[in-house]
Parts: sequence; C-alpha cells; structure tokens
Amino acid sequence: MPRMTHTSPLTTPIAESANEPSVARGPRLDPIADTPSNPSPLAPLLPNKPGQRMRWGQLYGSSYGLIISAAARRHAGPLVVITEDTLTAQQLEQELRFYTGQRDEDLPEAVLPEQTPSSRPHPLAESANGASLPRGPRLDPIAESATGASLPRGPRIDSIAVLSLPDWETLPYDVFSPHQDIISQRLTSLYHLPRLPHGILVLPVATLMHRLLPRVYLEAHSLIMAVGDKLDLEGLRKRLEASGYRYVSQVMEHGEFAVRGGLIDLFPMGSTLPYRIDLFGDQIDSIRTFDPENQRSLGNIRHIRLLPAREFPLTEQAITQFRQAFRAHFEGDPQTIPLYRDVSKGLAPPGIEYYLPLFYDRTDTLFDYLPPSSLILFTDGVEQGADSFWQEVNERYEQGRHDRERPLLAPSQLFLQTNELFGALRAFPQVCLQRFELEQTGPEDSAAGVNASVNYATRQPPNLPLDARAARPTGPLEDFLAGFSGRTLFAAETTGRRETLLEILKASQISPPLFDSWQDFLDADTPLGITVRPLEHGLLLENPSLAVIAETQLFGDRVVQRRRRRARGRDADAVIRNLTELHIGAPVVHEQHGVGRYLGLQVLHVGDIEGEFLALEYAGGDKLYVPVAALHLISRYTGAAPEQAPL
Repeated sequence: MPRMTHTSPLTTPIAESANEPSVARGPRLDPIADTPSNPSPLAPLLPNKPGQRMRWGQLYGSSYGLIISAAARRHAGPLVVITEDTLTAQQLEQELRFYTGQRDEDLPEAVLPEQTPSSRPHPLAESANGASLPRGPRLDPIAESATGASLPRGPRIDSIAVLSLPDWETLPYDVFSPHQDIISQRLTSLYHLPRLPHGILVLPVATLMHRLLPRVYLEAHSLIMAVGDKLDLEGLRKRLEASGYRYVSQVMEHGEFAVRGGLIDLFPMGSTLPYRIDLFGDQIDSIRTFDPENQRSLGNIRHIRLLPAREFPLTEQAITQFRQAFRAHFEGDPQTIPLYRDVSKGLAPPGIEYYLPLFYDRTDTLFDYLPPSSLILFTDGVEQGADSFWQEVNERYEQGRHDRERPLLAPSQLFLQTNELFGALRAFPQVCLQRFELEQTGPEDSAAGVNASVNYATRQPPNLPLDARAARPTGPLEDFLAGFSGRTLFAAETTGRRETLLEILKASQISPPLFDSWQDFLDADTPLGITVRPLEHGLLLENPSLAVIAETQLFGDRVVQRRRRRARGRDADAVIRNLTELHIGAPVVHEQHGVGRYLGLQVLHVGDIEGEFLALEYAGGDKLYVPVAALHLISRYTGAAPEQAPL
C-alpha cells in the first residue's frame, strides 16, 4: 500500500477586542468582498450584521456538521441551527457531536464558564405577572466533589457545547403530554441559552414556532441547594409539588421525589442522575448521586440546581390565573369541561401544554432567550417546513375547534405565524446551507445588496462497499486510499464495531491507529486513524485533503437498519404490566440483559433502602435483581417452547 502524504489543516486566525477575551473567528464580511473561491469548511466566511445573509453551498456528506462546528469556534456568540424537520435535526446533532468532540453523556450543566461570586449573574426575581418571588442562595452552577475537586464534567467552553431543543413529539392540539425526559432536555437548554457565551443550539423549525414559558418564570423558579444549607423539609416538599414534581415511593424518572425520614431522593429536570439528600436535623449533611435502577449511591457532590418540572406552574396563583383566563377565552359553563376541573384541583391533564398561555400574562418565544450575538443558520427546506407546519396547525385546529368538552386556543396564541417567524429572524445575521453548488457572487453583487454565496471545497464521499465474496473484499477501499493524497479517519459506531472493522482492515494490511476524537486526529500527522463515534455520512475535503469514512460507506444500509432496529419499541403485547402475569421459572426478556428465568420476588436492603426486587437467573447460575419499579424493562419470552428458552 502506498505511503500517505499529509496536508496540515488550516490554522484558525485569532481576533481580540479591547474588552473581550480572545475568540477564534473567521474573516468578517462588512461589506462582503474578495470572497475566495472554494474555501475550506474549516475556515467558513461569516456574516456579522443583523439581517445580513449568506449562502453556503457545495456541502456534501457530513460537511454540514463540520462547517457549523468550525463556525461556532470562530463566531463570538452562540449559533442557532434551524432544520426543516426533527429527523434532520437529530442527524445534524449527531454530526456536530462528532466534529465538536461532545459525547451524548456529557453533562449539560458544564456548558457555562465558572464564575466568581461577584460576577455571577443574579436570577430574575419576578414571576411572569410581576409578583416578587423568594430566592435561595446562588452558588456556582458547576458541581464539585465533597473535597472540592471537580467532578467529571461535560465539554469545556472551548470545546463547543451542543444543545438541542426537541419538540414535544406530539401533534398540534394533541391530548397527550410529552415525556418527562423531553421536558427535562427542553428546560435545560432554555435555562443555559441566555448565558451561553458560545456554542450550538439545534432545533426543527416547528419547535421554533412554538410559544414558550416566560424566561422570567424559568429563572425565578430555579433553586440551588448546597451542603450545609438549612432546609425546611415541608416547605421544600410544597415548592417541589408547586413546580410540578411528583411525590413517589421510589424515584426512577425526571421530575420525581421521595421523602423517607431525613432522606430526600430527587431527580431534577436537566440532571443526568438523581440525587439523595441526607439531612442532619434541618441542615443538609450530604448530597449524593445514585443509580435509579438499583438505588445504590455513586458519589458525593457539594450542590445541585433544580429546574421546574413542567413548562407551566400549578401554584394557587397560577391556577387562579388559568381559571380567569379560561373563562375570558371560552363561553359557557367551564365546570362542564373536564380539563378546567382537573386544573382547578391542581392536576395536570394530558395535553395541557396546548393551554400554556392561560397560565401566564404573556408568553415568550425562543427569540426572548437568545443572546443578541447569536448567528442563525438554516438548512435547506426550512421555509417549506414552516409553511407545512403552520398548515398542519390550522387543519388540526379546524378539526377540533367545535369540541365543547375541549375548546381550543387559536393557533396565533400558541404558535408564531410564518411572517412573524422570519420577521424576527431579521434581527440576526443569517446563513443558509445548501448541499448543491451555488452560483457564487462577487464584490459588485454585494454592493448592489445581493446576498453572498460561497461554495466550499467538499466532494461527495464515495461508496466503498466491502464484499466478502469478492477476490479483493476491500478492493474499492484500497483503491480509494491508494489514489487519495490526504489523510483518512474511519468512524465506527461502537467499540465492538471498531474491533470488527479493524479485523477486516488488518486482512488487507490496513492498520489505522486509535483516536479519541476528530480533533485528536486533526492534531496528529498520521495518514490513517479510527475513532468510535456514530456518524451517518462520511466526508471528503479538498482543502485540506481529508476524508472521513463512515460505516454506511463500507456496509451500506445494514448499519442504518441495525440502528433503526435498536431504536424500535418492544411489542406492546409482550410487555409485563403486573407481577401476577409471571410464574416461577417462566422465561422473561430484560431489555438490556436478555433472556433469563424468573425466580420470584425478594426483599433486599440496598444502602439505606429496603425494596422488592424480581430475581432473574441467567446462564451459569448468574442472577440479576430488578427493582419492581423497573418492571417496564421486563417482557415475556415469545420464542419457541418456554423450557427451551436460550438463557
């Protein structure tokens, strides 16, 4: 195999202002002039004036993720990336995590820079209708260990945080409420966004069109608790319930809490793990994380942040506000409407999110959360996506508006109209991303007010199928590497897939060294490399000469199909919903551990908690104990004869 040559990536220029820290930025266009032909996506050209718009073209493969991550490092502010639909947003988020180095398990709390007490921003202390609210002590939002050492945390500020604002995964005016994990992710992103110095927020255009809870409410209802603080247990319980947290016997999901004597278990919105707070009298003695599956404590921390559990309040004041607004909006006797009666009792009926404006004097939009320094980027098809969503909203409104038991708010009260949306976007510099090649503009077009168009030096990544039956199973790949003068990085989905791929490549005398991330590969000078990061599409750059080969280029649709199979839900008929459905010796399937035999219930003491567990036996006599609260992870074995079930 021929020896590879190495082309160094472009060096990012540094710009420093008189009153700001150094920020890596690209060349500023004011006005746009001397646009180079086919620049590298590692050094994108950026607009810098409100309303100024550029178009980036010839972005093939996963170059959307690459050029956006490069722009985030060069722009002095956050980037907001708007996609035409949820699927595109999820795929782009995956690409961004690949090129920024952020993993899915990185903690979102760490996207903020550490602050001194004097520079720490003070939360707003007003409710949405102007009433003052009590505030707890404000502490550094980054968790620390009990000894003061930093806990493992997410990406540093210079490694680019990737946030997402997922949609509710419900249809407009649906009678279902979003899952608590979705609400947790949304509230976390909204909380961080106003104070995000730079980073990337990804969201579909339909989500951008939703009206949101007021920023002032989210700020005022965020609570910090620290070791050594005095705590009124009954007051905390009332505050948690008013913020939407559910009292349960055992904490398993976001938005739940439990109290047992001097122990408080709590799973805050936006947190990766739940917390166990141990009181000594009325003082917090310790705060520990714990595993919700087995309830075992994991480690000590110094303080935690609590976000509201819902996007609307259910305090007495909020319920009164809702009742008054409901009677003002809808005619007739509200007591005949189940939703009105439920909220009056302090309950949150399914689909209550589509009555959000009734809980507040006014709602906000995402633009109320965005820093003024934000840069807006669109993927192709956003305008069509906005029009389609607005049409769907109006169609569903017309279908349900005459239901007397569930009257609907007008679309304009819940969503931004398309003209409002694109009008608000004009307050920010904008970039539209295109896959295909654009007709480039020059300085004279810029002077005439024409938006600048720039094509970037990328090419369509080739398919390099592996064929075990061929005389040269890796022939297309070998031919590509022999004819490519640049450096190449292989991307494997998992460590197991990496080892499989390495075995295949070894047979053809291709031995790429291991790298932890794309950035580590860029910083090295080896011609080949391999990393473990999921990536749907590869990359082929001309300037500098770099290639990323994804598994889909080698194995085709099999990788995509495998991922979809992994994400597919279980058969609803196979899910066990009650312990009476199980008998001793019956084969069952654990979602993560596979087929085992049910041995019965056992009472175990785990830490300071006594609980009931399902005992499952596996091959070799190994046993697994599953909390009764995790029964949803168990399903019936639906294979051949139960006595022949493969453990």
